Parts: sequence; C-alpha cells; structure tokens
Amino acid sequence: MDLSARLGLKRLAQLRRAWVDVERGAISRITGKVRPALPAEDLHLIRRQVDECLSEMGGAASARARAARLGGVYLDLNSRGRENFLRLLAGEYGVNPDVLRRSARQWLELDAADSSKSAQTLLEAQAHLRHTLQSPRIRLLMQFNDLPEGVKFLANMRAQLVKIKGDDSELCAFDSEFRDLLASWFDVGFLELRRITWDAPAALLETLAEHEAVHAIRSWQDIKHRLAAADRRCFAFIHPQMPNDPLIFVWVALTNGVSERIDDLLRVDHHELNPDKADTAMFYSISAIQPGLDGVGFGNFLIKQVAGRLSRDHKQLKHFATLSPMPGFQRWLSQELDRSNNGGGEHPRVQEGLQALRNAGALERMFLDRSWLRDQAALELVRQPLLVLAAHYLAQEKRGLGALDQVANFHLSNGASIDRLNFPGDLSRQGQKRAAGLMVNYRYRLKDIESNHEAYHGTGEIAQSRVISALLKTIISL
Repeated sequence: MDLSARLGLKRLAQLRRAWVDVERGAISRITGKVRPALPAEDLHLIRRQVDECLSEMGGAASARARAARLGGVYLDLNSRGRENFLRLLAGEYGVNPDVLRRSARQWLELDAADSSKSAQTLLEAQAHLRHTLQSPRIRLLMQFNDLPEGVKFLANMRAQLVKIKGDDSELCAFDSEFRDLLASWFDVGFLELRRITWDAPAALLETLAEHEAVHAIRSWQDIKHRLAAADRRCFAFIHPQMPNDPLIFVWVALTNGVSERIDDLLRVDHHELNPDKADTAMFYSISAIQPGLDGVGFGNFLIKQVAGRLSRDHKQLKHFATLSPMPGFQRWLSQELDRSNNGGGEHPRVQEGLQALRNAGALERMFLDRSWLRDQAALELVRQPLLVLAAHYLAQEKRGLGALDQVANFHLSNGASIDRLNFPGDLSRQGQKRAAGLMVNYRYRLKDIESNHEAYHGTGEIAQSRVISALLKTIISL
C-alpha cells in the first residue's frame, strides 16, 4: 500500500473517531449520561449532581441515594474522567473567599463590641465561621462515609488525587483537606492490631505479596515461611470499615541477638527457633498498602504497638530492633561526588571518605558490579570509609530538622536510635543498587522511645549508639 493510501485510511479513521465523539456527545445531552472521559461539555452534569448532594434536601435515605448515584458515576469514569472530576471539585467547590471574609469580619466585629452584647450571638458567629471554613467538597466527601465500603472508596479517590496533584495549588489545597479528613477517620484509636497467619484468606495473602515494598516475596513458600514459621510474625493495622484490606503491615523475626544480614531472616531453610527462647524481635520490613492514606501517619504507631504486644506475649524479649535499608544513600553519595568533582565544599569527613573510595577503585563498582560484593579484599579496603560515610549520612544529613533518609526519619521519628551499621548486610541486586549492600539496625528501647521522639521532633536531636558516635569521630585512613 502506497503512502497516499495509508494517509487516506488514517484520515478516515480520524473522521470516524470524530463522528463517534459527536454521537456520544449527542447521547450524553439527551440521556444525561456522563461519558467516561468526562469532557468539558459533560461537567454541567456532574455539577448538577454535586449541587444536589450538597442541597441537604430530603432525609438521610435521600442523601445516601444521591451520594451513591454520584459515587457510581465516578466509578464509571476512566482515569482521565476521574482526573477531570477531581479538578472540578478542586477548582469550584473549595471555601468561598468572599463568604469567608464576611463571616470573619462579622465575628471580629462582635468580638470587639462591648460586653453587653449577647454571648450567644458571638458563639453563633463562631459556629458560622467554622461552617464556612469547611469547604463544600469536604461536606460532599463526608456523605460517602455512610455508604457500604465508602471509606475504601474515599481512600482510592485520594490515591488518584495524590497521583495527579503535582504542584497545582488548587489540587494541593484539596489534597491537604482530604488528608485531614481521612486522618480523623483513621486515627490509631479506631484501628485494630491484628496478627496475620498462614490460614488467612488467599486474597489477603496475595495483597501482602503484592504490596511488600522492601524485600519482594518470591514464592508461596516464601510467604508461608514468613507467616507459618514458629519464630516469624506478621502484624497489620485494620480499619473496622475495611476488614479485608490491611492499611499497613510489618514482618517480624524472633531471634537470638540483633541480626546483621537480611539473608539470615529471609532464608526459608533456616533452623526455626523456639519463640520462647528468643531474646530479640527483629522488624525487617514495613509496607503501606493504601496509597490514598499517604501522610495520614498511623504507621508511626505500628512498631510501638507491635513491640508492646510482643513484650506481653514473650516476656523474655529484651531487644526490639530493625534491619533496615538505606534507600537514599546512593543518591546522596552521587550528589556529594558531583560536588567534589566540581570543586564544591563538602564536609571534610565526606571529602576524606570519597577520596578513600577513589583510591580503592570502588566508586565505579560498588553500586552495580555484582562481582564487587564477592571480592572480600575489595570490601575490606572500603569498609571503614563506607561505614563512616553511612554514619554521617544517617546522623548528620538533614531535611529541615529531620533525617534526610526517609527510612531513618521514620524510625527516629518513632523514638528509635541508630544502633549499628552492617556491611555487607544486603547482597541482593536492590541492596547493592541503593546502598552498596549496607544496612542499618535501629533500636527501640521501650523506656527511651518517648524521650527520643520528643528530642527528635523538638530540636532534631538524633539518638545514636556509642558505635555510631565513634564512627563520626573516626579519622579515615587514605
């Protein structure tokens, strides 16, 4: 077929699509049915339904029916349509600034008036101001909470919002309100801490496997080992309205002593330990399942609640620790290397560490060359500078008051301390790529959790062991 014929067929296909759009648009205007992509011409149909939901006409049954109908429309939209739906709520259903100004002015005038004015009038003005500050879109979303699986619906809706918001100011403002709404419904006091075992429904086990974010589950034998072995545990937070959808889960190994290598915890053929003989609970992975609950913060309580439960169930446990990755180490070290190569003024400790790695020929190999982790002589050459650099990265590099590394920030925020660095601790391809095989133990000392938490959030003070403090004082041999 020659070029002109192919172009002709292409134009005919384009024309066909245009006619189909015209046909669908006509049907939409006649029937009032919203098209899946929610084009601009259909937005008035959504506005009408949203306004009906906000009208508060009729009783509770009518309100539920209107909310269910609008929710069904949203579920029938494709990805583009859902984005347009959320943009409509973000752009047109926020707090009305004119109404807010009038309400605030009224309250200020009453508050400044003489004391003979009715206290009841002032309280009514305060109530009106509070109502004005709650945007129509939030009042709309609250109506879905009363529907079957409405909370799950809203969590999924916010996941879409998080995905598209970027730096858009209206979407970010909407997301902030949405997050606060969900946070009130997912307060840790409403959640159940549940142990997940091997006899859980297959769908739940598949969910755990799918959302494992740190150490991928490689087979059914792997997940059975994590759930059924006598010295292994899995705990999750469950919301009463989402009984089959864990919010976040953590894997735990009961061991003797604090583990240094992840393979020792993941190996399915390990010799099982009698849990009553263990002295340590090792938290080796924690994963969130619901992206729509990002930033809600209940994960901060999971490890502490699990530690409390384990200490009650196994009173002989003395140590609670993690074996954690350092996901930002490679990125940070590469940035420091670029600064060094461009004459930047990095910290002297970092400068010495980078020079030691250059001298050892490790910079070209350590994150990608699989043979490097098997070269014991090469590893010994870089052990000291790598441990010093890692200690500096975890304890000194900050984002605001908090640690730069996201995993470090999570555990330190929860009241842990940096206990020990392990090299090599993770021989997997992923472990090498993100941190040259380094892993870190964070220690949860139950008596120190609250004071560590307060110091970290108050002044950015990072609790650390003597081993870490000593590394920060080490003079690197070049």
